Amino acid sequence: MSQKDYYEILGVSKNATKPELKKAFKRKAMKYHPDRNDSPDAQDKFKEVNRAYDTLRDDNKRARYDQFGPEGVNQGPGGGFHGADVGDIFGDIFGDIFGGGRRQQQQRGRDIQIEVTVDLEEAVTGVSKEIKIPTMVSCNYCDGSGSKDGKSTSCTTCGGVGQVRMQQGIFSVQQACPTCQGKGQMIENPCNHCNGEGRKRETKTLNVKVPAGVDNGDRIRLSGEGEAAPAGGITGDLYVDINVREHPIFKRDNDDLYCEMPIDFATAVLGGELEIPTLDGEVKLKIPSETQSGKVFKLRGKGVKSVRSHRTGDLHCQVNVETPVNLTNFQKKLIKQLSESIQKGGSKHNPKEKGWFDSVKSFMDKLKGE
Repeated sequence: MSQKDYYEILGVSKNATKPELKKAFKRKAMKYHPDRNDSPDAQDKFKEVNRAYDTLRDDNKRARYDQFGPEGVNQGPGGGFHGADVGDIFGDIFGDIFGGGRRQQQQRGRDIQIEVTVDLEEAVTGVSKEIKIPTMVSCNYCDGSGSKDGKSTSCTTCGGVGQVRMQQGIFSVQQACPTCQGKGQMIENPCNHCNGEGRKRETKTLNVKVPAGVDNGDRIRLSGEGEAAPAGGITGDLYVDINVREHPIFKRDNDDLYCEMPIDFATAVLGGELEIPTLDGEVKLKIPSETQSGKVFKLRGKGVKSVRSHRTGDLHCQVNVETPVNLTNFQKKLIKQLSESIQKGGSKHNPKEKGWFDSVKSFMDKLKGE
């Protein structure tokens, strides 16, 4: 048998607390348990971990070990595993692996996940959506008990506990009772409508309230609206994932909205006033003269009110100057005259032109190595 240091075996320091010891023991024991590890030396390492934890978890044994080493705790009828109830040592730790602890646990129905699609306007203002879910519901004939006459008796195999103890070598392991599947109760007269399961498949109709301000990818949890559990257990939950349709005008980024709006050449040059769409209706936006294409105007408070706070986002409206199309010869002549007049004024009419051409010239000179 290995004589490695017990603290080293568990991977803890010599001043480790009891919670730290237990956490380390659980990690090591799960790693080397023979039912989870097929390595040839797994069983020996598992026993080694058990011996180390059994010693260090006991204050008296730990004190003797710290002073005298393994010999100080392995002498006499109280040392090592001679007087230890292995089942008690591992009952709370391996319960989740081998079917639970010593008490009967109620079964829980499966959670359900669905997706609900809403328009942007509905996501912003909130909406109620009717959904239909094929699921398992509690049997209304037996009130979910699974019993035709409402009666049940304790399982004769486990005595109503729902768990049985299995001996595996020196270890005693608890697992769900194979006779009653961990329920602890047996039904003599099963319900004819659900075959004793206590639930049946139906399509359930629900009205889901989507709160104002939800965003794409948000999730709503409806407690107890999932699948019913067998024999009157705990009903699962329903998770509703929100999908927001793409909007023809607005794009959303968190609580802010963005849109693009075309303006004509004359309005961009001379200025004017435009009707801007918002989720609250149209508002007037003043366009200053000499507005450049791509200019973004921010309308404060015209975005989305957050579902998680009282903040309301902004609307960012980008204006794009449209080039006139389908011009008549007369209109083309006027545009040409205007262009010639503007060119006579030089760079004062085209503030970005000179800087751009200077940058282009510098770039081309570098390519030529000049």
